[in-house]
Amino acid sequence: MPDPPLLLAARRRPTPFTPVWLMRQAGRYLPEYRALRARHAFLELAKTPQTAAEVTLQPVERLGVDAAILFADILLIVEPLGVGLEFAKGEGPVIHRPVRSEADVARLAPVDVASAVGFVFETVRLVRRALPPHVPLIGFAGAPFTVASYVVEGGASRDYLATKRLMRETPNAWHRLMTLLADATAAYLNGQIAAGAAVVQLFDSWVGALAPDDYRTFVLPHTRAVIAALTPGTPVIHFGTGTAGLLPLLREAGGDVIGLDWRVDLDAGWRAVGEDVGVQGNLDPVALLSPPATFEPAVRSILRRAAGRPGHIFNLGHGVLESTPVEHVKALVDMVHELSAR
Repeated sequence: MPDPPLLLAARRRPTPFTPVWLMRQAGRYLPEYRALRARHAFLELAKTPQTAAEVTLQPVERLGVDAAILFADILLIVEPLGVGLEFAKGEGPVIHRPVRSEADVARLAPVDVASAVGFVFETVRLVRRALPPHVPLIGFAGAPFTVASYVVEGGASRDYLATKRLMRETPNAWHRLMTLLADATAAYLNGQIAAGAAVVQLFDSWVGALAPDDYRTFVLPHTRAVIAALTPGTPVIHFGTGTAGLLPLLREAGGDVIGLDWRVDLDAGWRAVGEDVGVQGNLDPVALLSPPATFEPAVRSILRRAAGRPGHIFNLGHGVLESTPVEHVKALVDMVHELSAR
């Protein structure tokens, strides 16, 4: 069979229409997901391959998206570090023993990825067997900086004060932490690829908190190391938010497709990363809270800025919001396919 449209786009080859998938397309806005969550805690869902596969597959047929995205979490690989990971109800991930000093970093042992997250690889195998051949599975992991920020801050943060202090005051400890996470992340993604993921996305969701010089010094070498260590031939999507001022550096770090959030026009973002890579994005997720007729002009604008060039994957600028009506998500997918048909 010919390559699916999403794989063609990731390799900057012509497609019959612009492929579309959505970050967090498997998740809280879906009634069937909420029904599962009523019976299972989040970590229980993620660690049980059968239920994780079910969540991964839920939106594929219902929405008509051009890829499935693995249901997992970027912090699963830090749990074996012994930092006390918990998903607290209404609070998101909490790290009970944050890493904030050289001594804390020295206590961390390398992660045995195969034994620590083997359940994720089994989920990938189950999903791949269930998906039709024309729908690829996207695996994913958190980039070292974003994972480190959770480990250091103890959870989500607005200002990343503890992270930036560790980075600047004890740079050797910071680089040891980032190297440990980069090694584990590369092994984690390669395990997903070996199990059947056709594309992988590296989420550096919070890296937009950094100045360009800090990114260049403290982040870029480690992100580059992850991407360079991945199985050759597997397209890599490199995504961050708040990165309009960092886009050339993200491109330097690597990736076949650079994800753009909604804070930059798609054509300007593509110029910033260079036309020798693809781009993904970049509708504001809030747009989907309104009726389709309201967000259609924004969809048309994004497609117009892409200008039909090979290499565009349509997505939101971040994940689907919990209160988004399912019918609006379905309408978006249909709209992208119809408006971009070649």
